[in-house]
Amino acid sequence: MSDLNEIPLADPIQPLIHVALLEPEIPPNTGNIARLCAATGSRLHLIGRLGFGLDDRNLKRAGCDYWPLVDVHLHATWEDFEQRFASARIFAFSARATRPYTEVAYQPGDVLLFGSESAGLPAALREKFADRLLCLPMLAGRVRSINLATAAGIALYEALRQLRAW
Repeated sequence: MSDLNEIPLADPIQPLIHVALLEPEIPPNTGNIARLCAATGSRLHLIGRLGFGLDDRNLKRAGCDYWPLVDVHLHATWEDFEQRFASARIFAFSARATRPYTEVAYQPGDVLLFGSESAGLPAALREKFADRLLCLPMLAGRVRSINLATAAGIALYEALRQLRAW
């Protein structure tokens, strides 16, 4: 599994929700999110420089044997991804946001965008998506952020719940 071309993908589906990770760094987080996407029929987008190789054993372990069920797309740069989703609603998640993820009425085709584990989303993207910048509420002063895979799971299942995907 040195690149995505070696991963036998599931038949393409029209996903209700897209999950996008900008420069993820920790293989188990991405593997867990891939598994989440396989379980929900959501499309996973990996954007920019990854902090690991696609043959990383921790990535494979976290994704278990579900990789053939993951509809995953690589985008070399943010600009490539943005061009592909120019007309989509992109909701950006940040620990610096104040609007809770539950205040959104999600629609089919929406994108849930998450930044890297160490830096989150760059300031320029937080500004660009200021009207669609969401958070997962936390008690003040306790922790800086919630684990990336956990955050993606919480947000994705809320969007799917609203869309009555089950």
